[in-house]
Amino acid sequence: MGVRGLAGRTGRGARRATAALGVAALLGGGAVAAAPVAGAAGCATPWGSLAERAPATTTGTVRGLRAGQHPCFDRLVVDVRGRVTGYAVRYVDQVRADGSGQVVPLRGRARLEVVVQAAGYDGQGRPTYAPARPSEAVGVGGYATFRQVAWVGSFEGQSQVGLGVRARLPFRVLVLPPVSGTSRLVVDVAHSW
Repeated sequence: MGVRGLAGRTGRGARRATAALGVAALLGGGAVAAAPVAGAAGCATPWGSLAERAPATTTGTVRGLRAGQHPCFDRLVVDVRGRVTGYAVRYVDQVRADGSGQVVPLRGRARLEVVVQAAGYDGQGRPTYAPARPSEAVGVGGYATFRQVAWVGSFEGQSQVGLGVRARLPFRVLVLPPVSGTSRLVVDVAHSW
């Protein structure tokens, strides 16, 4: 569930890598620390560009979006109060808002649609995450791969983010275990193939 992109590690190796990611996140405070890219020397990754998904329904709520730069990839983090169990991340020709079908314009030559099975509102319909500028939810100026992060919104219990990227590049999806009740859906997009 989320360690798929760790260079084919299985069993104890995958658990160690997942634990290292969790420890790195704890030590990094508000930012999620970079995970070492496994595999060949330099920035080679075993990642691909095909859709990744986990169909389960998440019971948590979206609390925020963050991004970070790393030597080999750019990282998007979706903070969810509760446990993340369901998501879908895929390249699309255009990101369209759920419900309305309206096209969400994004800078970059490729677009990733990130859907997390968690609402952006509470049981009374009050927003749990509402950026001042949804089309620029996270500033990514100067990033190697990211061009724009847009909060598309929530519809029927799931939330949608549009990620404009420089080109169709390999990515991986990780789910980091809850820390103080908050889980993280992580999308890493490599700087190159």
